[in-house]
Amino acid sequence: MTAYIFRRLLQIIPNVLVIVLMTYLLLRLAPGDLVDVIAGESGAATPEYMAELRRQFNLDQSGFTIFTNYLANLARFDLGFSFRNGMPVSELIVDRLGPTLILMLASIALAAVLGVVLGVVSAQRRGTWLDESISTLSTLGFATPVFWIGLMLIVLFSVHLRWFPASGMGTISGPPLGTWAGLWDLLRHLTLPALTLSFFYLSIYVRITRAAMLEVYGLDYIRTARAKGLSELRVAVAHALRNALLPVVTITGLQLGSLLGGSIVVETVFSWPGLGRLAFDAVFQRDLNLLLGIFLFSSLLVVLMNLLIDVLYALLDPRIAVAQT
Repeated sequence: MTAYIFRRLLQIIPNVLVIVLMTYLLLRLAPGDLVDVIAGESGAATPEYMAELRRQFNLDQSGFTIFTNYLANLARFDLGFSFRNGMPVSELIVDRLGPTLILMLASIALAAVLGVVLGVVSAQRRGTWLDESISTLSTLGFATPVFWIGLMLIVLFSVHLRWFPASGMGTISGPPLGTWAGLWDLLRHLTLPALTLSFFYLSIYVRITRAAMLEVYGLDYIRTARAKGLSELRVAVAHALRNALLPVVTITGLQLGSLLGGSIVVETVFSWPGLGRLAFDAVFQRDLNLLLGIFLFSSLLVVLMNLLIDVLYALLDPRIAVAQT
């Protein structure tokens, strides 16, 4: 297993190079740059001033030179400098990483727990009104846009009921996070964004778990367990659920890697100060170095999550561990 993990880690290097190249080419194809944005905001930028800005931001060089310089900096673990924010890209990502991780982990935990429970119940009550109700709920999760869910939650729970805040991560001049009052304030601000982001993924968990449980229920060892007189709850939890969790683990790993893309919409709707909102602002500001850094971080997260999935597979199913060695 150790040799397998080492080989997979070595594969990250060419993957990162391809990801950086493709991201850079796509961003270069987009019209405009940082200087154009600054000129548009000033409204009276002269050609001489714009040329000076391009020289200052190293945008007067060829695309190949800019890319090779970026790779050289990347080899020294330097993600570059965000001229728009006046900070190194690595510091910006670290500052926004905490809020994004809080939102991602809360959303995925909520979706995974509720989705697995509802999927198991739906499989056990196949064909009943309860199964139909859960299936209808999962269909709504697929069909409803994430931003619409967020806006409706704001209208209901923030505007009318006034139960939860509508935006931000904490109250201005509120209690510090290290106190119980600060933690409660964070949970109140986190509730609506986490519910919004988890609703779509909850539908996926319900469908995947239900399908996997129904497949496992048809195997011989499940019939043997029932023949021994075990209760349906014990058959489901102790025998069927472990094998049914394999596709759930796959979905969880992929979602953890790609959840940053979905969080862009949610963080924008709720003004959540995370990486998604930072990427959204960087697109409009044409902050090339910042966008490259965020996309690189997101891509590395996907690659590492895939490796973690393979390791968890081996722990859940020893046959997979033998095949990987």
